[in-house]
Amino acid sequence: MARTGWVAQTSGATVDVVAAAAAFDVARDCAFRGTATRSGPEHAASTTTTAIIDVARNVETVTSLTPTCVWRATPDLVIALDARFGEPVDAYVNGSQVWLRDDGPGGLTIEWRLHPAPGYRRPAEIDTYEVFSTTAHALATGAGLAAPLDALWEGLEAFPAYGDEIEPAVLASVATDALGRAPDAAGVVDHEAIGREWERAAGHASIVDMLFAQLLG
Repeated sequence: MARTGWVAQTSGATVDVVAAAAAFDVARDCAFRGTATRSGPEHAASTTTTAIIDVARNVETVTSLTPTCVWRATPDLVIALDARFGEPVDAYVNGSQVWLRDDGPGGLTIEWRLHPAPGYRRPAEIDTYEVFSTTAHALATGAGLAAPLDALWEGLEAFPAYGDEIEPAVLASVATDALGRAPDAAGVVDHEAIGREWERAAGHASIVDMLFAQLLG
């Protein structure tokens, strides 16, 4: 059965951040400011505790970054995906196509995800699991498309499937070797923020545009 779900559903590699020093500095500053306006150790202790909690919350919100590579969807890209990777291992009703391949260093698993166009609608005459293969064949042979390519997918993304750590430059290199095409951009992104925006827009936001905005902005 085709699965529903968040189109940018991923496991992000967490960037390690040392929060203790930052918490100490902020807490110290707040404590000093507090003693200048209020007296008493209770207030200083309360201010210090609050500052540490605030810093911890802020660190948590900025540490989920995922190394990734992104390509704009083109006929040649779809043909290359079909020729090198074959059928997707999974297809979603929202249009996402997924391959899981051990293309990374030491056999690290890379998730390759073809992101659907905003407002994706499956061609009525094609099953969810046949959309990619049917479209790739049509592009390779010059046959008629059931739907324009830009109405189906907008770009391809490759990232560590299970949150493994890998440098973006290394990821770009192994992805280029696997696909035979260098990515249009590579770096680290906040998948959670992108997913929240996509859900807020009920699937009508461009995931690939948001990826490029983070990578190139």
